[in-house]
Amino acid sequence: MNPVEIAEGIYSVGVVDWNIRDFHGYSTNKGSTYNSYLIIDEKITLIDAVKKEFVDELLENISKIIDPVKIDLVISNHTEMDHSGGLPRVMHKIGEDKPLYCSKMGEKNLSLHFPQKWNYHPVKNGEELKLGKRTLTFLETRMLHWPDSMFTYVNEDKILFSSDGFGQHYAGPEMFDDQIGDAIMPHAKKYFANILLLYSPLILKLVEKITEMKLPLDMICPDHGIIWRKDPGKIINAYVEWSRQEPKRKALVVYDTMWHSTETMAKAIVDALCQKGVHAKPMHLRSCHRSDIMAEVIDAGAIIVGSPTLNNGLFPSISDFLTYMKGLKPKNKIGAAFGSYGWSGESVKLINKELEDMKFDLIDPGVKIQYVPDEKGLEACHELAEKIAKALPV
Repeated sequence: MNPVEIAEGIYSVGVVDWNIRDFHGYSTNKGSTYNSYLIIDEKITLIDAVKKEFVDELLENISKIIDPVKIDLVISNHTEMDHSGGLPRVMHKIGEDKPLYCSKMGEKNLSLHFPQKWNYHPVKNGEELKLGKRTLTFLETRMLHWPDSMFTYVNEDKILFSSDGFGQHYAGPEMFDDQIGDAIMPHAKKYFANILLLYSPLILKLVEKITEMKLPLDMICPDHGIIWRKDPGKIINAYVEWSRQEPKRKALVVYDTMWHSTETMAKAIVDALCQKGVHAKPMHLRSCHRSDIMAEVIDAGAIIVGSPTLNNGLFPSISDFLTYMKGLKPKNKIGAAFGSYGWSGESVKLINKELEDMKFDLIDPGVKIQYVPDEKGLEACHELAEKIAKALPV
């Protein structure tokens, strides 16, 4: 990616990672970007670095605008290694004594990541920094999604550099929202579901704070994916909607199967739900990645989980998914369990326990069937679906 001037004297100098397909357990089948931004003013400023493996490309992009040695200061909005991994090379190139601005927790985290004794300038929420004709304001966004996270706002240009907020794991020829349109929203939703869902209450407070500050926004520049310049309010409104997790008349039937018996039950439940006017989706865990399922979980009113019993326990893919979903803390869900078994049949009880721990509303003890579902067993699946349909919003 060549550098692009996104506003007068402000450049996107980041890099594209076309080939990454997994981001700590989240499938990134469209790749990602590590966005970095350069502000040319009396004090030349670099906002965020990139992943270590891409730092040569970052420095090359900067060199097409200025000699990197002329950079006066660096801002680290977030210390996760996809943004800070390139910092040692950057600081060595521009001068180890140049100021490095970050949050207080950012200083702690960077010190634990790297042995270099950099010239740290920890900032407070609301603190300002004069660059020349521009003034930066730092906004603390702790736990969105790390303790060190912060935003940087350019007052005069009305640009928010939002770190991991409002981003997407997407690599493509487009750099801006008006170039890709609504096609970016599923990527933004998946990113939110797998990175930020558990921080939904904090996001609502952050949006409320920005609203109270009457902070004008002409552009939002995240550290991953496209830049929001046509309609920044669109992604903010989407974050509010996703954070509220208001359930729709939608059900996900998440399952795995050994000899198709649990799969037969899943199909029976989905068919019965559809007949009751519920938007129901079967999601087989070896066909659907858990991170794609989480994007569907956000607005689903019901999560129905099915597993065969294996060695007196859950099928491994089901255990994996339940652990992953629990960590993201979805709210306002109806839950139910089903599964087939040969001789012991613990899976339904174990699923129920996990769903209860997630504060799901269990409306039925669950359906378990020995070996192959017969007509009576399928009828039990239909009855479970009917209970779920009645409990979902109309």
